[in-house]
Amino acid sequence: MGRARAVSGERTDGSGAQRERPIHPERVESVEYGPEERRLSYAEYGDPSGEPVVVLHGTPGSRLLGALFDEDARDRCVRVLAPDRPGFGRSADWSGRRPIDAGAWFEALLADADVSTAPVAAFSGGSADGLALAATRGDLVDRLDLVSGAVPPSIARGTPRLQRTLGRVAVRTPRLLGAALRGQTSIAARGSPSTVVGQYTDEPGEIRASTAELVRRDFVESCTRSRNGAVTELSWVVEGWGFDVRDVDCPVTLWHGDRDANVPVADASRLRDRLSNGQLTRLDADHLTALSASRSRILDRVAPRD
Repeated sequence: MGRARAVSGERTDGSGAQRERPIHPERVESVEYGPEERRLSYAEYGDPSGEPVVVLHGTPGSRLLGALFDEDARDRCVRVLAPDRPGFGRSADWSGRRPIDAGAWFEALLADADVSTAPVAAFSGGSADGLALAATRGDLVDRLDLVSGAVPPSIARGTPRLQRTLGRVAVRTPRLLGAALRGQTSIAARGSPSTVVGQYTDEPGEIRASTAELVRRDFVESCTRSRNGAVTELSWVVEGWGFDVRDVDCPVTLWHGDRDANVPVADASRLRDRLSNGQLTRLDADHLTALSASRSRILDRVAPRD
């Protein structure tokens, strides 16, 4: 495995003028894995010597989502590992990837970070890989927290029409979807945070300005280099996830907003019923605000005990 490190900070263009600093400085690393030697990039937030937790972004999304956990993680002596899943952000593409393939990059991530096992917190579309890891590589996953988590298509009854349409386009004409995402990314890169935040919440006024800006940057980072990750994972809405959630043995907590219009809470309840060790915590929140409502409670479970 190869490893590279880059610490973000103030950058300059050719004239020496400073560019805008990231909202949260990130420690970015990368590791090569598998026979194809694909590269996985990940960021670290929180306390570098703290108890580890892996945070999985949504679809689309990137390692930048981990920055939302940074301050609370530092306060609790928790080390956040936030990967760009394959095809997102700085990580290499992996066409044809399935959720059950997640163990390849996840094992490499833990090894590179010198971690043997870790709890996983997955947001939105990251739920597919989170559950797949728990089902197929339970030896690496201590516990799973799903925040506004997507549910397997075989269980879902309330998937919004737009998501179903995007799934069909991803399967039938993936290049068309990739081009559409490229255009949307360009608009988001030049526009205000509201162009992105409105996709995740019906109450943009509830979102702090710094959080809204981070959500915008997360989306732009996810699809600027490549749209492969987003197109691949959106195809799973049609093709299914390829594993049985009843194979998950570790404790799973679903943190879900009663006002979630992206993944209805009734679908989360159906998923909970199929898990042998699942718990559903309902929140007075929507898809995005559930993340703020649950974040500190998730990290409290990871924090070292005195």
